[in-house]
Amino acid sequence: MSEVVNLTKELITRPSITTDDAGCQQLIAERLQRAGFNCEHLRFGDVDNLWATHGEGAPTLVLLGHTDVVPPGPREAWASDPFVPEVRDGLLYGRGAADMKGSVAAFVLALERFVALHPDHRGRVGLLVTSDEEGDAIDGVRKVAELFRERGERIDWCITGEPSSKAKLGDLLRVGRRGTLSATLTVRGIQGHVAYPEKARNPIHQAMPALAELASRQWDEGYETFPPTSFQVSNINAGTGANNVIPGELRVLFNLRYNPNWQASQLEQECEAVLRAHGLEYAMHWHRGGEPFHTPEGPLRATAREVLAKFAGGRPEESTGGGTSDARFIAPLGAQCIEIGPVNASIHKVDEHVAVADLEALPDLYLELIGKLLA
Repeated sequence: MSEVVNLTKELITRPSITTDDAGCQQLIAERLQRAGFNCEHLRFGDVDNLWATHGEGAPTLVLLGHTDVVPPGPREAWASDPFVPEVRDGLLYGRGAADMKGSVAAFVLALERFVALHPDHRGRVGLLVTSDEEGDAIDGVRKVAELFRERGERIDWCITGEPSSKAKLGDLLRVGRRGTLSATLTVRGIQGHVAYPEKARNPIHQAMPALAELASRQWDEGYETFPPTSFQVSNINAGTGANNVIPGELRVLFNLRYNPNWQASQLEQECEAVLRAHGLEYAMHWHRGGEPFHTPEGPLRATAREVLAKFAGGRPEESTGGGTSDARFIAPLGAQCIEIGPVNASIHKVDEHVAVADLEALPDLYLELIGKLLA
């Protein structure tokens, strides 16, 4: 097996389920220190973060990743142990193979090779990895970005190694992400007997028209390559379990995925205006997962397009789709952010895997990107 496959295997064997890094970052730091990187371990709460840099001055290019993985689910559902990496028919299987220990391993090799080839490169190159991307993302890159802001750390370009490709390595270049805003809505009514509705107030009946209005609203028509903003109810819960009791309370979870037409504060105001207009007695808890970001045309996007076209054999699709990534915390620092990684078809699934050929190509892909920007 090649060096990148072996390093990916070493990382997979460490069961780093969010937020437990399980020693992945120590392994990475030891390698990068031998290559001449300055490594800083930033621990916030239960979360480990590694910040490794080489060089100084501007511009600063950051490779961004995470060592944590989602739980594997029932072990018996997997064809092989999710934390015992195995190659079968040209595919490397294991939890995190695609999301995103393969990319992290490729980052490490690309950085080692780059500083060996260009010890006096211009600017600064860094690797930032966290163990809290798949979880609440409170003490991970979000907290590191706050520290960077306090220090006055400048980041010009950021390449995130999230699995972004669709059918073949390099066929998609992610140039932005939607924002995410989640809410827990509690609508208060008056509990009572269903035979005497005049003596009760049904929070389900009261809330449905307001929720229907929010769900059917066309929030916008999209923004450049961004799709329209969407509103989705993910859970509704009420009642005592008896069919003859009007509940006294309704609990609703919903989420908005939004484009740069909006800020979270504006969406919060719009939603609560609808709830008030329907006369609801309610309490609301908002969670701002991250604002949207978009990288316009510039050196980073143009370089990535050129490099991906070479590896994919054609111009990549440029997209802002998908969920969220930790780049949402780096972009507000003034950085241009893109995402490039392996095929994402198996991420978070049983028998997660990455093609060995793609994995072996990734270090060269990242190395060429770094070289064109800093060499």
